[in-house]
Amino acid sequence: MVFTPGRTLRPAAAPASYGEQLLAVARRYQSPTPDNPAHATYTGAVVLVAVDGEITVHGATGDALRYGAGPVELPASQRVPMRTDSVFDLASITKVFTALLVLRQIDRGAVVPDAPVARYLPQFTGGRKAEVTVSMLLAHTSGVPVGLALNKARDPGAVLSTPLLPGAVPGGTFRYSSLGLMILGQLLEKVSGSSLASLVSAELTGPLGLRETGFLPLTWLSPADRAARLVATDARSNRGLLRGRVHDQVADAMGGVAPHAGLFGTAHDLAVVGQLLINGGEYNGVRVLSEQTVRLMLTNVNAGKPAIDEDRPGRSATHGLGVELDQPWFMGNLARPLTFGHTGFTGTSLLVDPARRLTLVLLTNRAHPNWTWANPDHPRTAIANTLAGALPA
Repeated sequence: MVFTPGRTLRPAAAPASYGEQLLAVARRYQSPTPDNPAHATYTGAVVLVAVDGEITVHGATGDALRYGAGPVELPASQRVPMRTDSVFDLASITKVFTALLVLRQIDRGAVVPDAPVARYLPQFTGGRKAEVTVSMLLAHTSGVPVGLALNKARDPGAVLSTPLLPGAVPGGTFRYSSLGLMILGQLLEKVSGSSLASLVSAELTGPLGLRETGFLPLTWLSPADRAARLVATDARSNRGLLRGRVHDQVADAMGGVAPHAGLFGTAHDLAVVGQLLINGGEYNGVRVLSEQTVRLMLTNVNAGKPAIDEDRPGRSATHGLGVELDQPWFMGNLARPLTFGHTGFTGTSLLVDPARRLTLVLLTNRAHPNWTWANPDHPRTAIANTLAGALPA
């Protein structure tokens, strides 16, 4: 892998010819489609493409808010249009930020990737937990369950005492787990002596200049920006309209600050994270990770392992330390052995192809007004395929 240090994001001299193609695809999913005939997939989206640090596409379509609680479709005068600087609930893309923090501790020598988690969290015991390593949590092969009951979300002890899945062999099978990242959050706080929110701010968003990424956006957005830029998610009657409150119920029960979900941010800020890794761990003169650790992050540590994913049968276990690798189910024809990224339940995705020095950010509000209405993978692959067809091979 060849890194290209020194690149910072900047607007291209002229918009790319494929920009309107991508936005046309994004608009298509604002209405029912053959793969989802009952409902639109989302009410709005933001698409950003950066190639070699140049932002060739940055466009918005549709509405950031279209439904009130119920859900009830709002009159046109009460809807809020999507903007390129709209602030989204990033959902599980939060996991990428947590992984970067763990990798920084690995860079410092404070954490050893193949060390047992119990070395840092002695309370993580029982059954075969002694065999679970830090790397296994980052690669989702630890054997811990996918999540945690809401009534246990605020109990750190409950997170660590949750048993492995019946019959699980640590390191044996890929099973996506938010609980694994919750364990890593406790590990980070134990090793660093700082809270997760402080670590994200001091070690990532602050140094990288990500001024519009953070937990609890109602605390840092102005009233005007809350009204104009916050993207809505759920509008079902059981929770009311969510706008600025995290959609993930476990993260919500944890106060909105969690290692697996809870960050809000913009497409531009996410593209900076993509460029950071294309650069080999440096951005705008700030080194976040060593090149060696970035290579470790982007190495498939799950080669030859089976995967269990009820939502996406047939997917591969291919995974780095904190990021998905070579996954056509959301990367489409951009999938390659070194293409990496992550998705979020709310309809967000980050895709990076280091060989092309390419970052694709697609942020949608597919959970607005009801996440059960549509599968967000269809627009992800459609936009990736359109972009792949427009780029040199």
